[in-house]
Amino acid sequence: MSSKSQKLPVKRLKGLDSLFGESPSESTSLPTERIALPKQQPRRYFDAKAIQELTESIKQHGILQPLLVRTLPDDDLYELVAGERRYRAAIAAGLDEVPVVIRELSDGEALQLALIENLQRENLNSVEETEGILQLLALRLDRSLEEAVSLLYRMLNDCIRMTNNVISHPDTIIVKEVFANLKLMSWESFVSNRLPLLKLPDDILEALRSGRIAYTKAKAISKIKEETERQTLLEEAIALDLSLSQIRERLKTNRPEKETPQTLKSRMDSTYRRLSQAKFWDNASKQKKLEKLLAEMEALLAEE
Repeated sequence: MSSKSQKLPVKRLKGLDSLFGESPSESTSLPTERIALPKQQPRRYFDAKAIQELTESIKQHGILQPLLVRTLPDDDLYELVAGERRYRAAIAAGLDEVPVVIRELSDGEALQLALIENLQRENLNSVEETEGILQLLALRLDRSLEEAVSLLYRMLNDCIRMTNNVISHPDTIIVKEVFANLKLMSWESFVSNRLPLLKLPDDILEALRSGRIAYTKAKAISKIKEETERQTLLEEAIALDLSLSQIRERLKTNRPEKETPQTLKSRMDSTYRRLSQAKFWDNASKQKKLEKLLAEMEALLAEE
């Protein structure tokens, strides 16, 4: 085996090692050509301006935080686990070598560390952060994303109803530990405020993921149910950098005026007319329900 393809000693990363109960160690250097990007990368979008700023910083000061890589069966390559922004900026800065920490990691451990590193150190947008936390939970729970979401909603329902159906389940301990370690938000806040994000229309989600619009603006635009109208306002909001108040004004302009609400008396009159024309007088079950309602109304009149 040539010296170029010879594997370097495996070392550990300070900070993230605590998640696996290991002590920290120092970094080493590795040629950029021997680092392969992971097939599964939690972060999908990289802001071009931010990458350029990081590139200029690396040109002046170098890479201050080493990248995390893991060994691969191929003797010539190591897979990048955490630090893709630094890796991309280093390439742009023309570096031939970068500081790294090498770890022996399984696929699951590598993905967990990549997710945690992104969530703790990178400025993710709200959708990427939500998806990253959910993916991390699914990995730690050894469940599908759908099962993890279902568990979270059942936990919240338990708290609201003050029951103990799920909240004492061992999986809930894992959920609480993940949020306690991340220190980003409580699990209750995640379920109430973040999971609804993933139910937004696809065009809204895509704009949020790419960082082209803020969450508060996207949420307001998502209230438009008609797809073409929603996409038009979304494109205008991005192109013109509309403020939230300007978006709300456009929503008011496009919203049809609501019909004048019926008074209680008019509703009663309308209901009586419909009841007189109804065709369920021979239905014993419906007659019984009607008799009960009629008795309640007669009781109200008796109080006069």
